[in-house]
Amino acid sequence: MAVHLLLAIILAFATSHTTATDPTQLQDFCVADNTSNIFINGVVCKNPQEVTEKDFFFPGLNVPRSTVNQLGSAVTAVNVMNLPGLNTLGISLARIDYAPNGGQNPPHTHPRGTEILVVLEGTLAVGFVTSNNNNKLFAKVLYPGDVFVFPQGLIHFQVNIGHQSAVALAGLSSQNPGVITIAKAVFGSKPPISDEVLAKAFQLDKDIVDKLQAKFWMNSN
Repeated sequence: MAVHLLLAIILAFATSHTTATDPTQLQDFCVADNTSNIFINGVVCKNPQEVTEKDFFFPGLNVPRSTVNQLGSAVTAVNVMNLPGLNTLGISLARIDYAPNGGQNPPHTHPRGTEILVVLEGTLAVGFVTSNNNNKLFAKVLYPGDVFVFPQGLIHFQVNIGHQSAVALAGLSSQNPGVITIAKAVFGSKPPISDEVLAKAFQLDKDIVDKLQAKFWMNSN
């Protein structure tokens, strides 16, 4: 009986681990059919007979994007939504452009993926914060060729501390890692979170919360 209970516990842990990540493919590929009306945890497979080379191709990641915006940054995401061949493969990619002198990818999380970042140009100050047991900040200044990892689900950021534009590439361990930009989610939700709740949570006056909620919150990535 004790052996059976132990096996059941081990199986439960193993199952919880496998279901917490993107599913493993059971065939050579499962190209996403983004026209399907069927909703599942993932994306329905396209008929393999209709798959072409274009389903595995995304052009133009070498092209800079404008960073003239509130944040001074632009993210070009390459995920299952614009590269259907990524479906079930458990990976995605992003190019991030940063304006000089403070362009930033603001504090955010990826609920479904770990991120590994490599700096191609410029100088970035980056960091992530651990969960509520101690909220420790791990921060580092990165130069071209440097690599930094942001663990899945943790709040992290990047900011250009140089006088020139910066560029980085990010790989993520999910075909659709998702993103939650903290400030936008908290102060820009629709409908808005009660200003009384936010005033108490952030120890702010309600009028300050109201001003923050009235701002236009752009999508950062």
